[in-house]
Amino acid sequence: MLKLQLLIINNLVSKKFNEIHQSNKSAVIFTLMNNILCFGEILWDTFGDEKVAGGAPMNVARHLVQQRQNVLFASRVGTDDTGKGLVEFLKENGLYSNLIQLDDKFPTCEVTVELDKDGQATYIIPQPVSWDNIQTNNELTQAAKQASAIVYGSLACRDATTRDTLLNLLDETTALKIFDVNLRPPHYTLPTIETLLASADVIKMNEDEAALLIGGSTENLKENILSFQKKHRAQTICITRGGNGAIVWHNNEFYEHPGFKVKVVDTVGAGDSFLATFVAGLLGGQPMDKILEKACKIGAFVAGKRGANPVYDSSVL
Repeated sequence: MLKLQLLIINNLVSKKFNEIHQSNKSAVIFTLMNNILCFGEILWDTFGDEKVAGGAPMNVARHLVQQRQNVLFASRVGTDDTGKGLVEFLKENGLYSNLIQLDDKFPTCEVTVELDKDGQATYIIPQPVSWDNIQTNNELTQAAKQASAIVYGSLACRDATTRDTLLNLLDETTALKIFDVNLRPPHYTLPTIETLLASADVIKMNEDEAALLIGGSTENLKENILSFQKKHRAQTICITRGGNGAIVWHNNEFYEHPGFKVKVVDTVGAGDSFLATFVAGLLGGQPMDKILEKACKIGAFVAGKRGANPVYDSSVL
């Protein structure tokens, strides 16, 4: 049953993406729209005998496409059969370009995903893999320079090569820099996280990540956010709270939303859909309370469906 559900979801999403994003299948194309560059890992999530294309920045890109944003995705895959499968997947979903590098040394990443009784996911991630070796090149540098926003996470920065590539790109662009903290123990160090935080204009993390990086009790959360902001100078800090919504500090004001109640099927992709909605709203100049409400709504919708990228229905758009 799970196999059939995942196949149906992927087929529906692929059809929708092809309708929306046919223009971006083989080359980097820029328009007068906002250009959002998602940088980082792409991989196969394995659920038992099933494999589903995943990776947080790739999921964010897919949700941005569903929200009719002009998005580019940069990563690296192996030249093995699983890498060829991901290339085909990206082509089918309008996310393939010359920003997808090929690696003949390191394998394509395959992650084991385990879901607990509440649908919460844990991940077993091999190392090294192809996206540990993302290289700086002219295509990637130009994409970063022309981007309105760059979305990046911590996982792909666990090794020096990809981390240095990202930091060089961030130094060379005036784009809005959006850091999706996305900690996956043991694949990070606090010094690396501090470096990535220092480059960010927008920081998004979940409650567990906030407990580690910001600290303190729920009662002191706002004070701790303010102290954290003074240290890192980000203009926007967002902490998601699962089924309890999210809190945002933005331009010297706090915003909160209690979230939307939903029967959780699995949480894979829920945070990615929240972030994509949040980014689209920020770049669109929408009021923060409206951005937060819609991000919580779409995050809840995804948590109530099987898989990271269900096709949106009219109730969430």
